[in-house]
Amino acid sequence: MVNSTPRRALVTGGAHGIGKAIALDLAAAGWHVAVLDLDAEALEAMQGQRGLHPIPCDLSRERDIKAAVAEAGIKRLDLLVNNGGPADPVCGPLEGMSLQDWNRWIGPHLTGTFLMTRECLPSLRAAQGCVINIASTRALQSEPNTYAYAAAKGGVEALTHALAVGLGPDVRVNAIAPGWINSRAAPLSEADYAQHPVGRVGEPRDIVGAVRYLVDAGFVTGQMLVVDGGMTRKMIYD
Repeated sequence: MVNSTPRRALVTGGAHGIGKAIALDLAAAGWHVAVLDLDAEALEAMQGQRGLHPIPCDLSRERDIKAAVAEAGIKRLDLLVNNGGPADPVCGPLEGMSLQDWNRWIGPHLTGTFLMTRECLPSLRAAQGCVINIASTRALQSEPNTYAYAAAKGGVEALTHALAVGLGPDVRVNAIAPGWINSRAAPLSEADYAQHPVGRVGEPRDIVGAVRYLVDAGFVTGQMLVVDGGMTRKMIYD
């Protein structure tokens, strides 16, 4: 007998880019998806779309997270996707960074992942669900002036395996590390494509495919799946 009860997901940072692509794909597959984001206008545009429940939330504020999870009202949560946080990794020179600047990335990306997972844990356990954290290849390599973003995403990678060990076997926890994903459909050059071993820049659908895999990969936990067109395996010399 086929289970007719829709699976339920919560996606943070779900009103734009990778998060939106994940939320829309899940909804199209029949899931009920709570979409959390800071952008009220973008959330408003998602109102009324089948399978989506847009909820405003600042992932750097514990009380906002508690309120958003309560509003979602999900008793059994099959999937939590921790994706929210500033997408721009550039923070500027270290000597000019304030603690407030540092926390602009650490707060939503790393602390927000911890808080959201903690708040959703009873619902995840009830469904024997899974968590997918969106990390970054910047957890593995860096450009100048990206200190806070790299630290946040490196922390997400470490938190992922700590959660997998601590919450298993009830809840599986994995991460995806996107490389260059052209989520805003910006114009690109031939050089942008050619430098990737696969011959192209990534698209949101590439991360959607990784989410689909991890959702049902029952023997996979504590892992970070790199989705970067092979760039982290490429030696680059001047």
